[in-house]
Amino acid sequence: MRWSFGQLTIRTRLALLNATVFVVGCAALLALVWVSAREIIGRHGPTVMSVAARSADSAQAESAVTDAPTGPAVTARPSSAARFAIFEQDVLEELLARCLLLFVVIACLSVVASWWVAKRGLSRIGLVTAAARDIGDRNLHARLALEGPADEAKELADTFDAMLDRLERSFAEQRRFTGHASHELRTPLTVQRTALEIPLSQGRIPDDLLPNVRRALNANHRSERLIAALLALAKGESGVLLPAAVDLAEEARTAIAEVLDEARETEVTVDTRLRPAPVWGDPSLLGQLVGNLVTNAVRHNERDGSVHIATGPTGVGGAFVEVTNTGARVDAAELPTLYEPFRRGSGRRKGAGLGLSVVRAVTTTHHGTLTTGANPAGGLTVRVELPVERARGREHGAGEG
Repeated sequence: MRWSFGQLTIRTRLALLNATVFVVGCAALLALVWVSAREIIGRHGPTVMSVAARSADSAQAESAVTDAPTGPAVTARPSSAARFAIFEQDVLEELLARCLLLFVVIACLSVVASWWVAKRGLSRIGLVTAAARDIGDRNLHARLALEGPADEAKELADTFDAMLDRLERSFAEQRRFTGHASHELRTPLTVQRTALEIPLSQGRIPDDLLPNVRRALNANHRSERLIAALLALAKGESGVLLPAAVDLAEEARTAIAEVLDEARETEVTVDTRLRPAPVWGDPSLLGQLVGNLVTNAVRHNERDGSVHIATGPTGVGGAFVEVTNTGARVDAAELPTLYEPFRRGSGRRKGAGLGLSVVRAVTTTHHGTLTTGANPAGGLTVRVELPVERARGREHGAGEG
């Protein structure tokens, strides 16, 4: 595997570049000091030697006059040139050793200082990265709001905040459009349903038209359920709540009563273990959440299947609702797609594909957690955990229209 300088992180590259500049500069400066010292010594060496030689000759002449001729033999001393050469060599060697030691110390200090400066310089970019990683379509109201000098990191953070402003407005407009369109569609659908139900209840429909009228009425019911799901999804994603005390166990009982006839028709057994599960949230959204879980468990089941519904406290300051059903086997890789709008699992044709999308949106708005698992024998287990404390919606979020 070939290595390249570009594979290193920006922090490492900046540290290496800064350290290289310091080391090269230090080496050039010390080399200049050593060469300059050698040149100065070499330039002034003859003058120093001549002065030293004259002093030595004078001292030798005085010694010759005063010393006795029969005295011991005098040991010959090194010449001035030899002594200066030794002195020059000692000075240059000492200077070279000190320059090398200083070079090593400065090189180590430059590496450490360059790494620290690079880390400090990029720390603000790290804050931008961490904030950008946490911000998604569920918390577009969050902003970086980076403080500090008006440098490149501040400009990057401000640009990112401006992008989040545009995205939040776009998402809010999309949700408002969904809510408005859903509201506008409810009136004509209600009129159509009334126009079909009145003559049908009065027996004024010819026998040959009854199948068509019933199909149209069923299509009308499906459209109304779709509109209701779209409204719940738009409200759940908007983050605007009207919080109140809600017991998930009571919501589960209401949901079971609404699907009990459908469960009897398909011979699905509903088993419950409902303990008090108080939370604080939007009653309509939490009712839609529990209702969707129970309806999906009954509707996407097999004949003679079963549904188990449990509620209760989580033990960590929250409450839960868990729904387990039998049915067709679900691939684990398919689980994330079940929460996408208008997506159904393999083999599922009932409903509009918005049930779990609404569940996810409401759970996120209430700061809860949603876990889904595929049962080995078939079917799903969906568990929603919500905090007991009051969930507050965004004050400036989009309404349901």
